Amino acid sequence: MGMKLEGKIALVTGGSSGLGLATARRFILEGAKVIVTGRRRAELDRAIGELGSNALSVCGDISNLADLDHLYDAIRKAYGRLDILFANAGGGGLVPLGQITEEHFDHYFGINVKGTLFTVQKALPLMTAGGTIVLNGSMVSAKGVPGFSVYAATKAALRSFARTWAVDLKGKNIRVNVVSPGTVVTPAYKTELGMNEEQIREFEAQAAIKTPLGRSGTPDEIARAVVFLASEDSSYMTGTELFVDGGAAQV
Repeated sequence: MGMKLEGKIALVTGGSSGLGLATARRFILEGAKVIVTGRRRAELDRAIGELGSNALSVCGDISNLADLDHLYDAIRKAYGRLDILFANAGGGGLVPLGQITEEHFDHYFGINVKGTLFTVQKALPLMTAGGTIVLNGSMVSAKGVPGFSVYAATKAALRSFARTWAVDLKGKNIRVNVVSPGTVVTPAYKTELGMNEEQIREFEAQAAIKTPLGRSGTPDEIARAVVFLASEDSSYMTGTELFVDGGAAQV
């Protein structure tokens, strides 16, 4: 059986760890050359050390438009085109209503909404006909999770973007879809949510109780779903949301 992404050029934002790194790994296994971005050079260097010669890293912050320009200049010089974009970079924090600050709101809307919008818009001149864009959403946009109102709202905005962009790109043969993970433990649980190991285990246990499959997911399970949306296996899908959540948001 042939590789699903053979010869493709793919960009993964937030690709130095977690879901982004798992997806970059899968893309390469399926035959793609991958560009990974992230804000931390040391993490990017470790990721490239793992991913090997079919990966290129560009350090930058997606909420900074100059960094995005630098990213796409590097892709243009290295490959001249882009076939797949996984707009994965983002973040979130647990802050209940009544304690939300303007700084918290601006920070996460700046990364998740503004950053994703301009990541996609600035990619378009490089995107080929037949190209695919996958946005990283979240099941929390469809579920009421305490303390996650700002994060959930940013992910709901991405879902709305996908619907509109699928229409905006009609006739260009570029598809836009959303993958919405359920509970998947990544390094962000410590770096973004500030959880320790005990808190993470408790969070996973509570999620398992509410999930029909009775467990949390793995980064590779999300990565496989992104490969599906990025490949010809999903050729008649655009503007859709694919939940990879063990059924948690479905029942």
